[in-house]
Amino acid sequence: MKKLNSMNKEELLELINESQKKYDSYKSKNLKYDMSRGKPCPEQLDLSDGILDCISSTSGLKAGDGTDCRNYGGLDGISDAKVLFSQLLEVGVNELIVGGNTSLNMMYDCVSRAMLKGVLGSDMPWGKLDQVKFLCPSPGYDRHFAICEFLGIEMITVDMNEDGPDMDTIEKLVSEDASIKGIWCVPKYSNPQGITYSDEVVERFAALKPKAPDFRIFWDNSYTVHHLTDTPDQLKNILESCKQAGNSDMVYIFASTSKITYAGAGIAAMGASEANIEFLKKQLGIQTICYDKINQLRHVRFLKNMDGIAAHMKKHAAIIRPKFDIVLDILDKELKSGGAAEWTCPNGGYFISLNTMDGCAKAVVAKAKEAGVTLTGAGATFPYKKDPRDRNIRIAPTYPSLDELKNAIKVLCVCVLLVEAEKLLAGM
Repeated sequence: MKKLNSMNKEELLELINESQKKYDSYKSKNLKYDMSRGKPCPEQLDLSDGILDCISSTSGLKAGDGTDCRNYGGLDGISDAKVLFSQLLEVGVNELIVGGNTSLNMMYDCVSRAMLKGVLGSDMPWGKLDQVKFLCPSPGYDRHFAICEFLGIEMITVDMNEDGPDMDTIEKLVSEDASIKGIWCVPKYSNPQGITYSDEVVERFAALKPKAPDFRIFWDNSYTVHHLTDTPDQLKNILESCKQAGNSDMVYIFASTSKITYAGAGIAAMGASEANIEFLKKQLGIQTICYDKINQLRHVRFLKNMDGIAAHMKKHAAIIRPKFDIVLDILDKELKSGGAAEWTCPNGGYFISLNTMDGCAKAVVAKAKEAGVTLTGAGATFPYKKDPRDRNIRIAPTYPSLDELKNAIKVLCVCVLLVEAEKLLAGM
């Protein structure tokens, strides 16, 4: 196919007519595909059904240190879970809180408590300040942005580069503005681009000199073991880097088993300096007595150790890697020659990020929905749901079956060609 932006009027009209016929054909099939969220498919969930048999009254309900998991206590998690998560997050067992079923909840709690009571090093609660701002590398995770919007925190968009966020901008902003209290990061296989931060980016984060003494990096390492290949990306340890830079209290690290075991019944954890953990435990002790220790126990018995997690995640990759391959293959065949879009080829994680021609993403998503394919809303990967170039679309390949996925991506490609050709024609 000739490049769209070099087509004349007649060629664009021909492409529009051809694409419209394909679109109408798909629309007539009454498709109903939902690709709006990065959900594990049923086959992935089935991999963890053995977790239901890991505990019983006969197998014992005590943690390795003798803690009775049926009772109160153990605010920061059972000993066995702390050992496992300390390895997953690459922090010490005293630099860790093992929580409930989602890291999103732990992140929300951290921000909301900071608004009410401040963090270690705060002069006053964030919520009593005239302004509170967060930096938001974008495209990024929509639920991070939703937390800020819900709590009235102003968001500042920061561009993403191929090796991570634009550190020049970040360094300048945090050094000049004391109202900037935090930054959201998905440092490995980022949502939605699949980017892993380079060592240099991690080191520059660790060496930040914020004007606000209570500035925090929210390091959401959700996809730390979610590899798609046998040559996974490597991410430098942020807490160790912060310690070396004299900023040990500046980072909070989060992860969970939501996409390792059961998405709706996993366990989450938070890592930070010992000083931060002790400060947070005093606040957390007002909020709860303990998290679900029985769920923590069965996870430890099922996953066992990091070798067990690695073997389990290879089973996940065997299921979802073909889905990523299907998406990338169809995008390549349908859109590459015409220069209609650009997309990422991630080495792990749950998403593919596609950029259309400027000004087309909303129309493409709307047209796809009309044909029965629901995608993440255009703009969702930016603060306030406002993509300044209206071009980014997040593709979530994991949940649909292979056949459903093939049809859904073909619909998406037809929509891209149709919307872009019509836009180019209207501009002539």
